[in-house]
Amino acid sequence: MARLCQTEGLTEDQSEILKAVRSFVESEILPVATELEHADEYPTDIVEGLKELGVFGLMIPEEYGGLGESLLTYALVVEEIARGWMSVSGVINTHFIVAYLLMHHGTEEQKQKYLPRMATGEVRGSFSMSEPGLGSDVAAIKTKAVRTDEGYEITGQKMWLTNGGSSTLVALLVKTDEGADSVYRNMTTFLVEKEAGFGETAQGVTVPGKIEKMGYKGVDTTELVLEGHRISADQILGGAPGQGFYQMMDGVEVGRVNVAARATGVANRAFELAIAYAQQRETFGKPIVEHQAILFRLAEMATKVEAAHAMMVRSARSKDGGQRNDVEAGMAKYLAAEYCNEVVEASFRIHGGYGYSKEYEIERLYREAAFLLIGEGTADIQKMIIGRAVLKDYRLR
Repeated sequence: MARLCQTEGLTEDQSEILKAVRSFVESEILPVATELEHADEYPTDIVEGLKELGVFGLMIPEEYGGLGESLLTYALVVEEIARGWMSVSGVINTHFIVAYLLMHHGTEEQKQKYLPRMATGEVRGSFSMSEPGLGSDVAAIKTKAVRTDEGYEITGQKMWLTNGGSSTLVALLVKTDEGADSVYRNMTTFLVEKEAGFGETAQGVTVPGKIEKMGYKGVDTTELVLEGHRISADQILGGAPGQGFYQMMDGVEVGRVNVAARATGVANRAFELAIAYAQQRETFGKPIVEHQAILFRLAEMATKVEAAHAMMVRSARSKDGGQRNDVEAGMAKYLAAEYCNEVVEASFRIHGGYGYSKEYEIERLYREAAFLLIGEGTADIQKMIIGRAVLKDYRLR
């Protein structure tokens, strides 16, 4: 067979895009990733290079200045970037989800206002659902938008914004009192504009600073505090209140495809490091790859990487086909994240004591893999979605 993570049926354009991104990863990301990650330094030069490659506008339609590519193309690009450094794919992901929300739910005026500048990376997106007192229980959000004569005032506290500091446009899910009989119809997504940076970045909007994390470094993860932030009704995504929950869940579906792609990329890199090291390290007079225990471990790792890649590709193609893919995306995210964790740990074990050293790349991957188990919904949340769906389809009559 060929190397892992090959995808059948790609167009010539898709293949050329992936070739260019892989070359960029090899020359511009892998040589500096570990150093930047250990320093928790924002990858400014890498981000600028990705702008030049057109990655920020990869899925934005050509009429708005993007490349008009599919979710599959985007997922495969993310897989390549995560293979180099998972944090960089996070910089792209939240930006892309905001662009996706605008593409599929925004008014024409909102699309014209933001998408061309998002395609160039001039406007950088982040999105916000979670709050300090909740995680996956989106219905329990407390941040609220109250109607005023001029529009709305938003007050509340948000948590875990990837790109919270570097972004200039936040897709923000809040409660609004629309008089609906369901909590899900009393949620609205606002498009909040702010300056990049920390502190007070807009009237009534404060980004306190970066949250210190064990991994997923370089990219800024922040809180967002809103105190009487005044905003016009024109900034409601889609123009009508009460649609926020359904809009955000649509965005989360593609976000889970993205996390599956990230997990596959990290796992693939861990496998590459392990199989290279196993051919160089010798014990008992021969390379350790010739010991059956190591060879079996590599076989299991390769199989898991291939399975994760196949599930990710299937879920992306399902979404591209216009189908609801909450189950497929949940399966792909769950499997890829769990397999990534297992493959990285196996690579860590193959490296032995050196895997514990910061001089070796696997130490970084070991910390990055943990994030993928919880990002865009934990394994338990995915299993709840999957379990309910299969029970519905297989319920006894």
